[in-house]
Amino acid sequence: VCDPARAADIGALAERSGAIALTLGGNGEGSLMDQASRRSSDFRDVVRGPDDLAAILYTSGTTGRSKGAMLSHENLASNARVLVDQWRFTAADVLIHALPIFHTHGLFVATNVILMAGASMLFETRFDPARIVSLLPRATALMGVPTFYVRLLQQDGLNRQAAKNIRLFVSGSAPLLAETHKAWRERTGHSIIERYGMTETNMNTSNPYDGERRAGTVGFPLPGVALRIADPESGETLAQGEVGMIEVKGPNVFGGYWRMPEKTKAEFRDDSFFITGDLGLIDADGYVHIVGRGKDLIISGGYNIYPKEVESEIDALPGVAESAVVGVAHPDFGEGVTAIVVRTPASTITAAEIVGAIAGRLAKYKHPKQVIFVDELPRNTMGKVQKNLLRETYKDLYAPAKAG
Repeated sequence: VCDPARAADIGALAERSGAIALTLGGNGEGSLMDQASRRSSDFRDVVRGPDDLAAILYTSGTTGRSKGAMLSHENLASNARVLVDQWRFTAADVLIHALPIFHTHGLFVATNVILMAGASMLFETRFDPARIVSLLPRATALMGVPTFYVRLLQQDGLNRQAAKNIRLFVSGSAPLLAETHKAWRERTGHSIIERYGMTETNMNTSNPYDGERRAGTVGFPLPGVALRIADPESGETLAQGEVGMIEVKGPNVFGGYWRMPEKTKAEFRDDSFFITGDLGLIDADGYVHIVGRGKDLIISGGYNIYPKEVESEIDALPGVAESAVVGVAHPDFGEGVTAIVVRTPASTITAAEIVGAIAGRLAKYKHPKQVIFVDELPRNTMGKVQKNLLRETYKDLYAPAKAG
């Protein structure tokens, strides 16, 4: 089912795949509704139980082949019930919904919470910063990705008066910079709630509604969700403050990958904890920190380096808008720490200045071997930086020069 404007392209793809292409526009126009209007409205309810399959959602696929996560009715319902309670949604709430609905954030987190609470939504066809600001007085909540908040901060109309009716701003799907968190609080008077979830589980953690919403963290495990930090190899639970693999268990966790039993088995521990693939730690106050994806871990000269630690130091420098740190094949070190940096407008900060500024804050082996400046970082639709593309782009950066 596609937008009428894309019918020709999608139709050809559908024909090659043995499928049928129907169209549905933002105003309800298209062949899908035309055909539906000619069908009988009589139907019989089909009995469904909590463990029955409700949806197959495909992972975002930033690396490798996408996998179909099988989510049950109770996976979705339990998560929505918890979020309604934790985020204090009622029938009086109005959510601005400008998220894509091919992703769990917009499809289930936003929509199911509103349905479960009996609330309302302003359902936008796309994210338009100026329009979102104009809608704020009519709403009580906004769910977005970090890119939303960065772009909204660029709108002159965003201020405390515009946001006074909003009781909740939520961010997820990608890390929110502490700088953005601070700037938003200063402009609007509101602290953004950052939370952590994934296609296979919906939401796992959230910063508190009441209490400190700690920038740079994703809060505490939600009620009913067990979360632990484990050694990636042995699966042994690690001590508080140690970095390891985030593993979760609860009614929100999916049943496995569609027609991929071997992959499913590999992603679960024997005690049914799901191996998320995300590296993190739990601090002394119980807040969960996401350090990065396991596949993004850099091993340079035998040392393990977590990109988030280096990125946080670079991002804090004046003149730096954001950075991404990746490991690139290196003839001497195995992988060379490489920083790809976006400057702020008018900034002239140099690679030498960046390395010099972090010299006293990070061990020598964590320093970037090279700093590369770009206009913007590659992101997927949900705003996640695609580090696989950066590794591919700069894969020959440290390759020995070939003799001419």
